[in-house]
Amino acid sequence: MNSLLTLEELINTVLQKMDEMSYSKQTILNYKCFYRRFLEYANNHESVYFSEDLGSQYLREKYGCTHDTIHENSPAKRLSVQVRYIRVLGDYQIHGIILRRKLGPTATSECPTLFKIAFEGYLEECQKRNLSEQGTYSKGNRIRHFVFFTHENGVDSFEGITPTLLSDYVKTFINYSSKGVAAELVAVRCFLKYLFLNGYTQENLTESLPKIKNYYAPAMPKTWKPEDLKKVLSSVDRGNPTGKRDYAILLMIARYGIRCSDIKNLKLENLHWENSTIQFRQHKTGNYLIFPILGDVGWALIDYLKNGRPISSSEFVFVRHNAPFMAFAPHAAMNRILVKYIRKSGIPITRDTPSGMHSLRHTLASTLLAENIPLPVISEILGHTSVKSTDVYLHIDHARLRECALNPEEVFNK
Repeated sequence: MNSLLTLEELINTVLQKMDEMSYSKQTILNYKCFYRRFLEYANNHESVYFSEDLGSQYLREKYGCTHDTIHENSPAKRLSVQVRYIRVLGDYQIHGIILRRKLGPTATSECPTLFKIAFEGYLEECQKRNLSEQGTYSKGNRIRHFVFFTHENGVDSFEGITPTLLSDYVKTFINYSSKGVAAELVAVRCFLKYLFLNGYTQENLTESLPKIKNYYAPAMPKTWKPEDLKKVLSSVDRGNPTGKRDYAILLMIARYGIRCSDIKNLKLENLHWENSTIQFRQHKTGNYLIFPILGDVGWALIDYLKNGRPISSSEFVFVRHNAPFMAFAPHAAMNRILVKYIRKSGIPITRDTPSGMHSLRHTLASTLLAENIPLPVISEILGHTSVKSTDVYLHIDHARLRECALNPEEVFNK
């Protein structure tokens, strides 16, 4: 849209747009300082116009990364700001607007007035249909992205949502992974259907969105070696309250394969000490699970509850250790707990190092598989609604995969 603007004109236009969108003065100043250096770099390379290649070249030479996170790994967190600066120029050059790429729990932008009632109504319907909180949250963020795009393109009535506008929106995420594209399309399709069924639009625009096939191809699970996992658990300082809590959390996920959402939602009433069981309803699936309180888990819980847990009126087992001493927020990132002790243990952090809490679930599944536990039993332990979700662990059972391998000499000599 703005491909004829010189780099300097593009930068000035972007900064002016940020001011109109009420970006803070400090944020605009940070962008301005970065763009001044970038413009100087472009002039030294006799580049008058912005290009994706120029942006990548600058990031590579100055920061050792690029902004192509589709085909390359995402940059370190400390460099994500620089990558964002370059992305804004590219987005504005192509789409003529500043795309809000980050719509997580810190997003505080008010929903445009035109869409506010419809958007809130859609979320209420999701609640009435008992859709999962996490799924609704993720879908809502994607819909917010669409709503902001529509608003920033000057749409002031629902009739302004046209197939052409939808096509332009799809272009903003066309380079996502197939799974990411499918998630975006599903979210917008659901919202457009809601608008049509509730009389906001006269035309059912869901047919104007492209349909793609999203084949089920889960990523290969990352698992821990027993000795490394033991080293991580041993690095936890169980002499202080936070260490007692973190040790109990890590141990429960490692022993039972409980999801982080269930750890955060675990209540004191779910601990049945009279018959040594932990009983709760899964947050994700709604299935009811019962686990025996294993010896090491039981003692870790007792140590935390008696000697580590702050005095709190919260009904939840695990609470924050900074005032107010309440339950973890629904979207709190618990992966930081594991990363903290990986670093303390001295285990080298590489691309292959498991760093998410889910890796503890994967490790439990692979351990059970190695002990010849039937797949349906593993599926039940992990709380999967379908054995298909558990099948992926067959891919990491290297011992049995070797047994399936054919001898080439036997094949070709026949």
